[in-house]
Amino acid sequence: MSEPVFTNNIAGHRYEARLDGEVAAFAEYNLLAGAIMFTHTEVLPAHEGKGLGSAIARHVLDEARGRQLNVIPVCQFIAGYIRKHREYVDLVQPHVRTAFQI
Repeated sequence: MSEPVFTNNIAGHRYEARLDGEVAAFAEYNLLAGAIMFTHTEVLPAHEGKGLGSAIARHVLDEARGRQLNVIPVCQFIAGYIRKHREYVDLVQPHVRTAFQI
């Protein structure tokens, strides 16, 4: 498997992970004042089991950190990733952590 290429599809409000030029996974978002709300993450069926969900989660959270945005993890996959990878907890405001059990 080739390495995924990540892009921010601003018009589509989603980050995309591409393999060999085609979308293999995506994380949809809404950009807010000072925050990014992740609403849905999906790995396309042909690419399941390749670690792309974790790869795109890591990428989007690193992007949020780099842009100094707080994260609102409405998407249960992103919330679960943050629960397992505590180095990203600081991206989520304390009151939001409570709401999403982080």
